[in-house]
Amino acid sequence: MSVPTVTGLLLARAGDERPGLRFEDETWSWAEHVRASARQAAGLREVLRRDEPPHVGVLSDNVPAFSILLGACAFAGAVLVGLNPTRRGEALARDVRLADCQVVLTEPKYRPLLAGLDLGGIEVRDLGSWPAAKDPIDPVPASADDLLMLIFTSGTSGDPKAVRCTHGKIAFPGAMLAQRFGLSTSDTVYVTMPMFHSNAIMAGWAVGLAAGATIALRRRFSASGFLPDVRRFGATYAGYVGKPLSYVVATPPRPDDADNPLRLVYGNEGASADLSAFEKRFGCKVIDAFGSTEGGVGFARTDDTPPGSLGRPAGDVAILHPHTGRPCPPAEFTPDGRLANAGEAVGELVNTAGAGWFAGYYRDPEADAERLRNGRFHTGDLAYADAAGFCYFAGRLGDWLRVDGENLGTAPIERILLRHPAITEAAVYAVPDPVTGDQVMAAIVTAGPVDPTDFGRFLAGQADLGPKQVPRYIRTVAELPRTSTFKVVKRQLSAEGLDGPGVLWERIGRDVVYKAVKPRP
Repeated sequence: MSVPTVTGLLLARAGDERPGLRFEDETWSWAEHVRASARQAAGLREVLRRDEPPHVGVLSDNVPAFSILLGACAFAGAVLVGLNPTRRGEALARDVRLADCQVVLTEPKYRPLLAGLDLGGIEVRDLGSWPAAKDPIDPVPASADDLLMLIFTSGTSGDPKAVRCTHGKIAFPGAMLAQRFGLSTSDTVYVTMPMFHSNAIMAGWAVGLAAGATIALRRRFSASGFLPDVRRFGATYAGYVGKPLSYVVATPPRPDDADNPLRLVYGNEGASADLSAFEKRFGCKVIDAFGSTEGGVGFARTDDTPPGSLGRPAGDVAILHPHTGRPCPPAEFTPDGRLANAGEAVGELVNTAGAGWFAGYYRDPEADAERLRNGRFHTGDLAYADAAGFCYFAGRLGDWLRVDGENLGTAPIERILLRHPAITEAAVYAVPDPVTGDQVMAAIVTAGPVDPTDFGRFLAGQADLGPKQVPRYIRTVAELPRTSTFKVVKRQLSAEGLDGPGVLWERIGRDVVYKAVKPRP
């Protein structure tokens, strides 16, 4: 497949009078969308200074003006900077300054977030009142390598980084997924993840655009509003990141849940049990992929992919040992299913052929150098592969635990904890060992009361849970700290240690026996 551009995909819809964009009770044809973007592009060209980066910040929910402005930036040769409305104070100001925004366009409800901040003289205007020229302009010629968006990472391990997203990085996955899933003008793509993040743009908005489908926007994700929206818009395709499908599954079931037009749901980082429950309850196919805002690696999931596996690596993706840089051997398992050679088999996912779709971070050469070393793209993600080549996620490099001289990944422990019928969410992380290295700690969210003694018996019965993987401490909490894209902020949990909110359990002795400690405020 040749690499398309967002400009080219939009121009292909210029004469399409079929519904292109829906939001609440409003509808725009694709032709109306393209004309509105072209007029707004003319307004951008009149206002943006030519001697500075043509960057336009957007602080907004998923509203039609966001979609139209993205098209305008493509036509004007400008760059849209997606700003996260859950950021506050100096953190938000830092993002605006880092991205070299000439202007920030904001929904009125978010304008107070910018009041009094040191934005370095950057102008703030209301998104809905941004001037559009009377006459549209001819689109600026675009190539696949031209920059179109800056999308910030989730910031789960530090300050968010601004990822350079080119026309090709956005348009190619849109066209590829539309072709792969057989989407067409008769489909409706439901976009409910935040458009300032990569999933909504690359696996949602761009997919609908490439297919010529209708894009149905929801301002913000709602578990209770999901199925009513799917029916009202006639949505056949939807996306997610992390927990949203779990939240939908947690809503009260109805006998007519499967009576809906939804055919396919595509996303990543979902909980396996909830994805299966979603498929069964709503009568659709769920495909859980693996990816990041940066890009750089890919996986091919086939019908024979084992449960919990990422699939087989696509292209030149290898698992390299983080200390030696050499390919890791296949995982070996004990008769009871426990990973027997984690120290040798777990390594970092690396694209040995180069950067893939990673076009670098904006104004962060040190982070670029960390990602790209010796012509290879380092994901920072840990994994291991079985003898058949199927890969399994083992956590982040920053999640790596050093327990009694052995390296442990967090993801396998989390998968085991989630087998407990009452545990709905689990996050495993390190707390310091009093002598050396780390101790394993987990924060869990439960659907009902869990007795620490019974929980200890449950863990003792998990044959594939190694002795060093057993958590020393368990915190039961009402909810896990998450980013706006539903990713768990483990650095906050690690920083709280034993002093965070919730009830703390401690493992007593060498047996798998837990005792509740005084509840924390």
